[in-house]
Amino acid sequence: MSSHAPEMPIQVDDQTGVWTTDALPMLYVPRHFFVNNHMAIEEELGADRYADILYKAGYKSAWYWCEKEAEEHGISGEAVFEHYMKRLSQRGWGLFNIESLDIEAGTARVRLDHSAFVYQYGKVNRKVDYMFTGWFAGAMDQIAESLGYPVRTVAIQSQSEAEDGCDYGIFEVAPVTG
Repeated sequence: MSSHAPEMPIQVDDQTGVWTTDALPMLYVPRHFFVNNHMAIEEELGADRYADILYKAGYKSAWYWCEKEAEEHGISGEAVFEHYMKRLSQRGWGLFNIESLDIEAGTARVRLDHSAFVYQYGKVNRKVDYMFTGWFAGAMDQIAESLGYPVRTVAIQSQSEAEDGCDYGIFEVAPVTG
């Protein structure tokens, strides 16, 4: 466990109670609370509709996060994507490992082990980690633009640990076509 222990400072403002890490305000909630809310919204809207909403919101949030973190830490390119995967892993979403990354081409493959969603859902024979897909495209597009690359991407989840026969999740990022 200690190899993924957070190395990031958490500061709490005595006046407001706001938690900050790396110059960004944070919320700290139990995993079951977050995922139970996620499941309730999914039940009302349907998984496909909810996935579309989360993709757009996640894309925008990842773009912003990568932009701010690059500034905060003076990093660029692959280092930003690597930092993003590290921070996601340190925050309890699961363990994200980059299997391949080519920012100029707009491609990436990310493996997810120990998904917070799979821990809560269990084996339900469907993809339950769709909240993350927009995050990968938003991160890729922000980094690519910061480097002057014109590529725009889309991300999909090709497998989930929640599916029968799968031991981990896979996300793939590719350029938008057409």
